[in-house]
Amino acid sequence: MKKHYFYITLLLFCLFSLSTVAQESRPAPSGGKEPIEGLNIYPNPVSGGRIYVTSKSGQNKEVEIFDVLGKRILQATLSSKELNISELTPGVYIIKVKEGDATATRKLIVK
Repeated sequence: MKKHYFYITLLLFCLFSLSTVAQESRPAPSGGKEPIEGLNIYPNPVSGGRIYVTSKSGQNKEVEIFDVLGKRILQATLSSKELNISELTPGVYIIKVKEGDATATRKLIVK
């Protein structure tokens, strides 16, 4: 059973990675949301319990972190660039950042 869970998780991760690459490589449809200019999430992989989320604009950011099965694990609004993720167990997560009308999704690895 544990082996099957690993393969299912790996398959979902690969599918999400491919869809994320496809989303980032095509232009936004007219009237659609623009990507966040200069978005940087670091360090990634993270081992210290904190990540930093920056962009060219200094606007507040709404951040959501999901596990690979799509369950929301963490939700926060950042007025600074630092986010405490020390409660997350090691693994692969999806981080969604919203800044104004712009939204971006990235993979986050916690060691």
